[in-house]
Amino acid sequence: QVQLVESGGGLVQPGGSLRLSCAASGITFKLYVMSWYRQAPGKARELVANISSSGGTTNVASVVKGRFTISRDSAKSTLWLQMNSLKPEDTGMYYCNARGDYTDLNYWGQGTQVTVSS
Repeated sequence: QVQLVESGGGLVQPGGSLRLSCAASGITFKLYVMSWYRQAPGKARELVANISSSGGTTNVASVVKGRFTISRDSAKSTLWLQMNSLKPEDTGMYYCNARGDYTDLNYWGQGTQVTVSS
């Protein structure tokens, strides 16, 4: 059974930091491109960042570039998102996604809520 379990969300003041984690099980983690998506109320889900199966290539959305960093540890089957200088517009549900690098397999976590507010 595939599980992607996100953690680390919460309430933070503007300018603060959070580190999200996604623990994967039931998949061969090193064979998956991993991504973070987010969805704000009333808005479509959007890609925040992704990282190649090897970890050698990362892409970060322009709206968070310079503030967010994505990383992974295949030995621990864990994905992270370090979020610094948080803004109210970063508020939303953050989802972990695993997409097979050589297959069409695609999995989602249940999400973790991030709220940036004073």
